Amino acid sequence: MTTRTTKRSAGEPTWMDLATPDLDVAKSFYGQVFGWEFIDTGPDFGHYHMAQSQGRNVAGVGPIWPPDSPQPSVWTIYFASDDVAADIERVKTLGGQVMVEPMTIGDSGVMAICADPTGPVFGLWQAANHIGSAVEYEHGSMAWCEVNTRDSAAARKFYGSLLNATPNKMEGMDYYILQRGEDMLCGVLQMDHQWEGIPPHWIGYFGVDNTDAAIERAVAAGGKLQVPAFDMQYGRMAVLSDPAGANFCIVQPPPA
Repeated sequence: MTTRTTKRSAGEPTWMDLATPDLDVAKSFYGQVFGWEFIDTGPDFGHYHMAQSQGRNVAGVGPIWPPDSPQPSVWTIYFASDDVAADIERVKTLGGQVMVEPMTIGDSGVMAICADPTGPVFGLWQAANHIGSAVEYEHGSMAWCEVNTRDSAAARKFYGSLLNATPNKMEGMDYYILQRGEDMLCGVLQMDHQWEGIPPHWIGYFGVDNTDAAIERAVAAGGKLQVPAFDMQYGRMAVLSDPAGANFCIVQPPPA
């Protein structure tokens, strides 16, 4: 298992969490798909749950609040920050919007929610006691994330500056990987006519031991297969949605 005990450097993807209308359904679903166990942080934190794999935090699951909010069920990607207050000013300068101003979460850290100039929403996380995901690139843990946007050039410019990263185009695709040297942070995908009716958004990938088996478990647990399994150089992938409609990707790494 690839574990972490220290916080990530500013600009790295560090956490994913789910806002859902039914915690019990979500816990049952993701428990069946990934084998997660859950720790309730209690009423003071809105019964936000830490999803764990082998006793280590891998993601968050919390209720949509207020319960009658029109907000859809969705996964949010968070990027590490050394100073959220300063970073939201950079977001504004770069043409983005601040949706939720910096908020201190107990002794865990400070969060903010923003939107880039092309629409997708993302989070910033300044770690204190909660460093983000303590597992990565393993079954049921963070493996990748990408922004799907109708203006790739504007998104690349925004995130390149915000995350201090350089976009590099993948051969044969309108897809860019934001990198720092050899380190790949995240992807930027240009949405085309095939995405009609779908708003621009961030989406996260979870690693799995077997993509096809994970699809079977997800469908049996009440989820839907949105994009059938396909193979790329980085592994076997698929897009799923949970019973409340939140989309996420899974990826089985290629053979070593």
